[in-house]
This record gives sequence, structure tokens and C-alpha cells, in this order.
Amino acid sequence: MNTEETKAPAEETTQAPAAAQQRGPRAPRRDGNRAGRAPRREGGRRGEAPVEEGPQLLEKVVYVNRCAKVVKGGRRFSFSALIVVGDQKGKVGYGFGKANEVSDAIRKGTEAAKRAMKTVVVVNETIPHETYSEFGGAKIVLKPAASGTGLVASAKVRSVLEAAGVSNVIAKSLGSSNAANVVKATMQAMQGMRTADQVLSARGKKKKDAAI
Repeated sequence: MNTEETKAPAEETTQAPAAAQQRGPRAPRRDGNRAGRAPRREGGRRGEAPVEEGPQLLEKVVYVNRCAKVVKGGRRFSFSALIVVGDQKGKVGYGFGKANEVSDAIRKGTEAAKRAMKTVVVVNETIPHETYSEFGGAKIVLKPAASGTGLVASAKVRSVLEAAGVSNVIAKSLGSSNAANVVKATMQAMQGMRTADQVLSARGKKKKDAAI
């Protein structure tokens, strides 16, 4: 009895490798796509077209103000942000956003600035002529400059000029330094400028007639 019991496991061990030898080689693993199925379309779910990116906009945070309201339990803070947005190709706008968090105020100001974008005149990365503008207590003087001069202006005026695509200007603030009024005065000055062709067309003349 003992001899038969000891032989049984030996037979099992000899049969296991033989069964493994009868199996063929494993098939190569499939790639990410199943056989017969086309690759997935870009855009996520079915029926959704790929998202097209719009023009790149330059966003500038000009000023962030904090307001504190004293209540029974302490102070409650709120924030307001002045944002300037432009495509650096002659379109620029500003927006004002208020919220209880800085990030929300900046987001609201950016959305308002995108909706309020205006077209301004830019000639050879500078302005066509000298201009003066007032808004509230702010007074702004803008003068065209040669290529390579850069933006000689304060940070508030510079943000509007950079967003509009102007690279060479000499500016001077003569009045109040209030951020909102300075930005509005700069925008007013940019919108009031016209090229020589626009002035001549308004008079009913052509550019070649002006030289006579």
C-alpha cells in the first residue's frame, strides 16, 4: 500500500510538463486598438467636434482692491479687480469684476473685458499721431515714437498699449493716478485716433490728391 501511494504523485509530475509542451506559443499582445476597430476620434464623446482654439489674448491684471466690511462677528472681505484684455493686433478692452475671492473677481473682470473689446488704430507698432485725453481726474498724453524706443509709460498705461499691440510710445500722466480713470483715459485716447487715410476719406479726398 505504501509503494502505490508514493508512485501516484510521481506519475502526476511527469504528466504536467508534457501537457505544457503540447501548448503552442502565445500570440502577440494586441495593441491599444482592438482588431477591426478604427482609432478613436479626437474630441471625446460621439458627435462632438474637436474644439478649435481661438486667438490668443493677452490678459493684464492692472489693479486689485480689497474692501473690508465690519460686522458683528468680525470683518468680511471682498475684492475688485481691473483687467485689460487684448489680442495685440488692434483690439483691446477693459473690465471690472467684484467677488468675495480674488480669483473670482479676476475671472469676472476678464469676461467683462472680452465682451467690451474695441478696435483701435495701430500703425507700425506705434500710434499715428500725438493725442491728449481726460477722464475724470486723469489726464494722459500719448506721443508716437521711433522703432526701438519701447513703451515709456506707467504700468497702467503700458497694460493698455501692450494689449493693443503698441510697442513704441512715449506717454505721460498729468493728473490723477486712479487706476480705473487712467485706463479709461488711455482707452479714450486710443479710440479717438485716426490715420491720414481715414481723415482724407472723411473729407472726400484721396491720398494722392493730398500731395497737390
